[in-house]
Amino acid sequence: MQAQPIIQVLPRNNHDFHPVVPFNPANDKLIPLDFTERNDELTEEIFVNTEVFCRYIDKKLNDQQALYGIGGYNELRSVYKRSKLFDPEITSTTLSDRGNAAEEPRRLHLGVDIWGQAGTPVYAFMGGMIHSYAFNDHYGDYGATLITLHQLDGIPFYTLYGHVSLRDIETVSPGHYITRGEIIAHFGQPAENGHWPPHLHFQIIIDIELKKGDYPGVCKYSEREKYLNNCPDPDLILKLQRFL
Repeated sequence: MQAQPIIQVLPRNNHDFHPVVPFNPANDKLIPLDFTERNDELTEEIFVNTEVFCRYIDKKLNDQQALYGIGGYNELRSVYKRSKLFDPEITSTTLSDRGNAAEEPRRLHLGVDIWGQAGTPVYAFMGGMIHSYAFNDHYGDYGATLITLHQLDGIPFYTLYGHVSLRDIETVSPGHYITRGEIIAHFGQPAENGHWPPHLHFQIIIDIELKKGDYPGVCKYSEREKYLNNCPDPDLILKLQRFL
């Protein structure tokens, strides 16, 4: 399935979308946050330590009196060095051929991150239904994860909410209907969100590939075209980039 139809459909309908997170452009400020190698201020000593990483994000937001930090769709991130989850898989093939492309780490971000305070509510931008959920409890993973299914102009697509609160997935079930503006999640604490500073990973997915409660939010750069085509820019829904 190609991204192009949904890229056309979402802008035609996004005037009706409810904000995914509370934000009043008249009073609230957003700042961009860079997690690439260009940001030499964000050292490995900072991002490998969750507590120190949390303080780094909090200081960035507090210093600029920003409600959220927004971080990068299609961004090649050095920060994923913090977890072996994004390292190459060790297989018999890679052991026999050290130059194999399978050794490439995953570093390209496929969603938009909204960094803010734990407990921040997350709203359904439109009606739909719960597709699946999971507690992806590995260091550096999504932690508590919710996936919803929607349809616009006859085109189905999914949205993934990563790093949310455990309590948000304890009372839901696949097939449960959600309504526009309903609170469906909250930013999780590090202990339940994969050990990251509190934030929401928001991602659009066209073909979920039979996955449940999980879908890659980071891919190998060599697979960039495939995954960006399947996961178009979340700002088509979020509409936050214009305020940066």
